[in-house]
Amino acid sequence: MKRKCLLVTVIMLALLLAACAAGPNPQVDVATDGGDMAGFWLGLWHGIILPFTFIISLFSDNVNVYEVFNSGGWYNFGFVLGAGTFLGGSSRARRRKR
Repeated sequence: MKRKCLLVTVIMLALLLAACAAGPNPQVDVATDGGDMAGFWLGLWHGIILPFTFIISLFSDNVNVYEVFNSGGWYNFGFVLGAGTFLGGSSRARRRKR
């Protein structure tokens, strides 16, 4: 019985993680109608304003957290770097208790 419960739990966890997996972005390297494409610097800015944008996006359909018309890896790197900078990064993990 215990083994069966563990098996069901592992299968459910695997299905949950598979459902949350990111898919490909077909809009990568595609410019908007105005010819603009988000790169590293815009990704950095979007990462920095992430907490505010997320809250606004809950109440508005016109605001998105992530720019889909981006340059791919460089935009993602800037976004993660900006979000990590604003949200504290690993500074809390390095802090020692005295």
